[in-house]
Amino acid sequence: MENIISYYSQFDEWGRLDREPLEFYINWHYIKKYVSPHDQVLDNGAGPGKYSMELAKLGCNVTLSDLTPRLVNMAEEKAHELGLHEQFNGFHVLNAIDLEGIASEKFDAALMLGPLYHLQREEERIKAVNELFRVTKKGGLVFVAFQSRMRMTLTSLQYPQYWKPNDTLDSIHEFRSTGIFNHTDKGRFTGAYYFNINEIKPFMEKHGFETIDVVASSSIGGLLSSDQIKVWEDKGELQMLMSLLVELANDPSVLGISSHLLYIGRRK
Repeated sequence: MENIISYYSQFDEWGRLDREPLEFYINWHYIKKYVSPHDQVLDNGAGPGKYSMELAKLGCNVTLSDLTPRLVNMAEEKAHELGLHEQFNGFHVLNAIDLEGIASEKFDAALMLGPLYHLQREEERIKAVNELFRVTKKGGLVFVAFQSRMRMTLTSLQYPQYWKPNDTLDSIHEFRSTGIFNHTDKGRFTGAYYFNINEIKPFMEKHGFETIDVVASSSIGGLLSSDQIKVWEDKGELQMLMSLLVELANDPSVLGISSHLLYIGRRK
């Protein structure tokens, strides 16, 4: 886990979601569709707490956890800054595969928007999902982020110079087979695991969840350049564009081309 902690100790994750707002916009649209005020919610792998703050504003009682101490401290500072600290039940430095100290069947809803695609070994991914199952109430909701193997394949073919070692077709074929990616350029995105789209539902359902939906967190927006988006902004139709991207987000035909995916399920 040291490389993950090192990466996120330096990377501006809060700023990433500001610079790339579509992922947050779509995820939050679907999360708030299902979460109710006063719910007990775990934000597991919360980073600096972008989603946690919105949950707190909604009126939820939020427990926050993340692997990286710097990000947990940032989240607590942000909660104070926004006057939301009383909505939080704790800020914990925890690994998603072992939520030690978090009570079983405590939460009406639980988020895991990151840990799963940082776990390259299957046994660790299973542990993380089992822990999510343990802490969620029976009938409670879960929101889990995945990354798409197809989208990473496309990105590697488009920009091989930025995604080494996926700058040769042999390496891309190996990635397609394993789903495992380790960036060779120091300081770039950490090692990750990318799912095939058709593996997501069976994986979650095998470990105790009933599928409600799978959403393309960046919809087809990731295929649009900033200049192309600006065309619609200049027309005064940016909000209409965002609404269309939300509408298309749970169209099964766009799942593979979205970099991030949001699984929505219910604990059996």
